[in-house]
Amino acid sequence: MKFLLWCILLVICWPLALLALILYPLVWLILLPFRIVGIAVDGVLELLKGILFLPGRILRGPRTA
Repeated sequence: MKFLLWCILLVICWPLALLALILYPLVWLILLPFRIVGIAVDGVLELLKGILFLPGRILRGPRTA
């Protein structure tokens, strides 16, 4: 989908398409630390959720299929 949009942009305005082609990897590299922090925060929140719900899971007992 991104490639198709880029091709349309190339037909409409080729200098802007070339600029987008050059800037896309740079923007990806700049945003990479934010993705890593997001993964770490998600892991910490899942750990806290597991700790908070552990007593309820223990009291509920084993599930039978």
